[in-house]
Amino acid sequence: MKNKFYTYIQNLQEQICKGLEDIDGGTKFREDIWKRPEGGGGRTRVIENGNVFEKGGVNISAVHGKLPDTMQKMFGVGEADFFACGLSLVIHPKNPMVPTVHANWRYFEMYDEKGNIINQWFGGGQDLTPYYLFEEDAKHFHQTCKTACDKHNPEFYPNYKKKCDEYFWNAHRFEARGIGGLFFDYLKATETMKMEDWYNFVTEVGNSFLQAYVPIVEKRKDLPYSDAQRTWQEIRRGRYVEFNLVHDKGTLFGLKTNGRIESILMSMPPHVQWIYDHKPEIGSEEEKLIKVLENPIEWV
Repeated sequence: MKNKFYTYIQNLQEQICKGLEDIDGGTKFREDIWKRPEGGGGRTRVIENGNVFEKGGVNISAVHGKLPDTMQKMFGVGEADFFACGLSLVIHPKNPMVPTVHANWRYFEMYDEKGNIINQWFGGGQDLTPYYLFEEDAKHFHQTCKTACDKHNPEFYPNYKKKCDEYFWNAHRFEARGIGGLFFDYLKATETMKMEDWYNFVTEVGNSFLQAYVPIVEKRKDLPYSDAQRTWQEIRRGRYVEFNLVHDKGTLFGLKTNGRIESILMSMPPHVQWIYDHKPEIGSEEEKLIKVLENPIEWV
């Protein structure tokens, strides 16, 4: 399974990077191959200062070795070996009318002293963070997520949509990071779902990513915008940064386990603002977004 999934994310990285390069038309992803001293490594790809995308990364990694102390405590186990691989992406467009997007698909194995698998699971999801709310875009993104889920189980979309709304919640701001999508973790073998079934589900979601995001980019990338709207985008990006540094388990895990810092922090936007006690004008498009972020809604 680990070889199968790693091959899958290598191919998916190629597909996603090509799809995003085609729509940007101005620049290409820069590739950075890195090695992890404790075992494994990854392939980081970053796009910067394009026609459409101001900054973004589509990263894959496969790491293995002794389970770090922090993970031993988290999983309630003693010394053990592990393998983990995944693809993680964050894309920050220039135009405030185009939403930021994040996605991640990952697989984990843990072994006993004889090398037998004692635990394995999948995790991941995809979610959208707009700066201006176009309801048809939100519906399109969620419908694409739901269609992928429904092929496997009609309960998956409502369950994983709810988990996404709960996870990407900026508790210190009492608002969501964005308009959600899917979030799932610890997908383990059960009587009804073998690991092969989970593989088919997770890859179905991964394969839906470009279909979920690219049509929205196409529709919004050439819309006019003002300096004030750009400022609003940068203020909202600040909330994105706050979530990633204060609440996001992946970022915190990477920082606590001697992860590769450039790959971990590639999710950060290049231009951000924090304006003291900033509040959007009553009745404005900016306020319309905030209202939805304070009370997540059902899009489909």
